[in-house]
Amino acid sequence: MNRRLVILEAAAGPLYGLILAASVWVLLRGHNEPGGGFIGGLVAASASILWAVAHGSEAAAKRLPSGSPVTLAAVGVGLAALSGLPALVVGDAFLTHWWGTLPLVGVKVSTVLVFDLGVYLCVWGALAGYALALLAIDDDELAADEPEAPR
Repeated sequence: MNRRLVILEAAAGPLYGLILAASVWVLLRGHNEPGGGFIGGLVAASASILWAVAHGSEAAAKRLPSGSPVTLAAVGVGLAALSGLPALVVGDAFLTHWWGTLPLVGVKVSTVLVFDLGVYLCVWGALAGYALALLAIDDDELAADEPEAPR
């Protein structure tokens, strides 16, 4: 039995990009208003889950920035941890964040954004990995139920 949903497969492409764009907007909005890395990561995970429902868990895992949800989550944890190191260099407490302006371009930046990006990647990787593993069980069961093709 093939459960292929052509409409969902067709809609998944544009929706995937739109959902990821919305997740980045939520990530960046979180500095001044509700949002941030955690909620942005939840939204990004929903994009991966949509892709998995439409195209399978393996295809969804390949679309992750690292190709693996575990790697994505690990990079996120590492990035969040690294955001606290600049404070240690100058003798402040770990995760005391810095704010400043990039020379020449005048863009305001902070280590808070690096921390939020780490949380975003960690939540996306962890939740997508969990959901994709659950959906893969269903994929395996469906494959086992299908009759073999004649040779």
